[in-house]
Amino acid sequence: MSLDPPRALRPNVRRTMPTKKRPGRKSQKPPPQRRSTAKKRSGAGRAARVTPPGPLQYKVVELSTVDEGSLERTLNEWAAKGWNLDGIQFAMRESSKRPAMAFVLFTRQGSPAQHDEDAARGRLMRMSETGSPTAALAAEYTREHVEWAAPMISPLSAHERLARLAGLDEPEPREEGLTLEPEE
Repeated sequence: MSLDPPRALRPNVRRTMPTKKRPGRKSQKPPPQRRSTAKKRSGAGRAARVTPPGPLQYKVVELSTVDEGSLERTLNEWAAKGWNLDGIQFAMRESSKRPAMAFVLFTRQGSPAQHDEDAARGRLMRMSETGSPTAALAAEYTREHVEWAAPMISPLSAHERLARLAGLDEPEPREEGLTLEPEE
């Protein structure tokens, strides 16, 4: 027979569970090395080129056709001229995942180009007197294709116009003065 009082009569004593002790120090074993599954980027083994601080020149090349070939040609062309790739910015269309345009940014050391204001004013004066090369080409094209660009407008009836469009040599003569009266 037990001498413990019934549960309802026992004082409200909370019993706690014993806790485990944690080790005082961490393991001396180094963490395992992770293997990289990603491919190395080209030029990853090269040393970074350190250039002294100074003024930079910037070059922006706009590509309206964005594909592997045009990007590759642009990068090779400007790198051969001494420009360093700074970045590429793509302009996207909402309806497509392919970029519509790309802007390739290059930099190189050197002082910025000096602008000759007198030479620029002289070019503007020549262009205002003779017109720009683009305007001259457009005017020449218009002179050559004047009939196509601005056809002569002559009053034609709808019937004559349709006959010309159909390729008939001579339209049928118009009948004037005839009126049809309904039969009674």
